[in-house]
Amino acid sequence: MVPLRVVSWNVHGLRDDRAALTGLVRELAPDVLVVQEAPRRFGWRQKCAHLAADCGLVVAEGGLHSLGNLLLVNLRVRVHRSWCLRYPLTPGRHLRGAAFAEGEVHGARFTVSGSHLATDPAERPSQAAFWKTELDQVKGPLVVAADLNEGPGGSAWRMVADGLSGAAGDVPTFPAREPARCIDGLFVSPDVAIERYEIVASDRARAASDHLPLVVDLLLPSS
Repeated sequence: MVPLRVVSWNVHGLRDDRAALTGLVRELAPDVLVVQEAPRRFGWRQKCAHLAADCGLVVAEGGLHSLGNLLLVNLRVRVHRSWCLRYPLTPGRHLRGAAFAEGEVHGARFTVSGSHLATDPAERPSQAAFWKTELDQVKGPLVVAADLNEGPGGSAWRMVADGLSGAAGDVPTFPAREPARCIDGLFVSPDVAIERYEIVASDRARAASDHLPLVVDLLLPSS
């Protein structure tokens, strides 16, 4: 088995304490950082690249094309292929999507995908279904992380989690200063082992965003 550390974090559009955010990411030292609310408008390429550099990582996929979902990796991870998905637009609502990357670490292959579902409960299930259709096409080890904007009892959460194992789901992640809702989740295919997970609730995490980050240590099957 090959270890892989994944951090998933809604960074609140980088509107909070950026030094706290990037410093904590460096301390957590993820192999893969799945970001929600990353730069997606003017100058998004440079902003995403600068965020990656500040975190000691490189861009694998995301930004404008995935509507603010961003996948960053360290140099242990070799990215073979990446792509983005956009959900059908609901008039009057934000356009949303997902980012995907096929990677390899020490010979172990995996695919990671990140998304940020709608705040509107009427809109979320259709987005989850659209994403799940794409996720179901992935072969091999799969890591899925998202701000689902609902908890484990919600239909969108259950749809995404179907057939996967989940980390978190019982620890609140939002709002960061007084967490009351678990709306951020990470899921893996049955061939991936979850060794440990943690919701980081330090003062630095609370200063960096309105969400708390989810840190998960995984074991990938060796090729």
